[in-house]
Amino acid sequence: MKFIVPSSALLQKLQTVNGAILSKPVIPAIENFYFDIKKGNLSVTTTDLETFMQESLEVQSSEDVRVCVPAKSTIEILREFSEQPLNVTINTENNSIELSTSSGRYKLPGESPEEYPAAPEIEVSNSFSIPSNILIRGINKTLFATGTDDLRLALTGVFFEINSDTLNLVATDANRLVKYTTKEVKPGFDVSFILPKKSLNLLKSSLPNDSSAVTVDIADSNVRFTCGNLVLITRIMDEKFPDYKMVIPSDNNNILTISRQEVLNAVRRTAIFANQQTHQIRLKIAGSQLSTMAEDIEKSSEAHEALACEFEGEDMEIGFNAKFLTELLANLESSEIQIKLSTPSRAGLLVPKENEANEDILMLIMPMMLNNY
Repeated sequence: MKFIVPSSALLQKLQTVNGAILSKPVIPAIENFYFDIKKGNLSVTTTDLETFMQESLEVQSSEDVRVCVPAKSTIEILREFSEQPLNVTINTENNSIELSTSSGRYKLPGESPEEYPAAPEIEVSNSFSIPSNILIRGINKTLFATGTDDLRLALTGVFFEINSDTLNLVATDANRLVKYTTKEVKPGFDVSFILPKKSLNLLKSSLPNDSSAVTVDIADSNVRFTCGNLVLITRIMDEKFPDYKMVIPSDNNNILTISRQEVLNAVRRTAIFANQQTHQIRLKIAGSQLSTMAEDIEKSSEAHEALACEFEGEDMEIGFNAKFLTELLANLESSEIQIKLSTPSRAGLLVPKENEANEDILMLIMPMMLNNY
């Protein structure tokens, strides 16, 4: 059986879904691309058994066929081709694949398609549509704050809280928390679930960063995202997300307003002199001045910077992990931010002074006990 396809178009599709392939899987078949040609349409599937990805493109073919194609060697040879028509011959008796160009032939050993695991059946219970760039933005704003502790699996994914007229994405590692809310979508129903970090990384890197519609189909144990020819199915994590609303303080009445870039730069510089185990940085707010301070007693090093700010509240000092604070500041985008504080022992909130239209971003960071100088 033969088909013809532009080499660059095939490479682009394979690169899109290649991220779902494990290097040393339990099932050897999933080291391959699963090719399924029906009526001149080639669909390419990959999986790590947690996530299934599929892309498709039109090819010149007069027959239907299925085969498993070795992923690593196929990607490698396609990268070396210039843009040209590629003739692909599949021997269904031994599952071998031959790639032919105007100047050469390249034969690859394939595997039986019968060994490849089938994608889960999706019995859709709820569905909504969201612009691709909004979904990417929500994932980018939260994914960095997920945890890595396998003993707290619920914190290793992103919590999707779907309400009738909003979508909340929440992530936390117990030291910081980020909540992204978009009002661009109105799903019309209430449901919530946790999705794995890897699946969301694959999704955001595969979607177009434009207003293309992404259809989100929700089943009991899986969620399917569809955008154009791209389909990604991911399992829902069988974990309970903590009641994040309980940890967001509502009485942080000490409000610091400051240039985001200025305080980010100051924190980065000061953090160089912090203890490399604790990464503690001290913020001292007095009147209209914010001081950032850090020291490492063992190395006899210290740093201090002073910045102008606006502050409403009582003078105070509070300690934070400089690495966490830097990441939060770097993932805000507004020119001015507000840091809302209560006491040195309670969580601080970071928010844009002005949110973008139809969205809200809230970031929370837990304090550190201050060491006396």
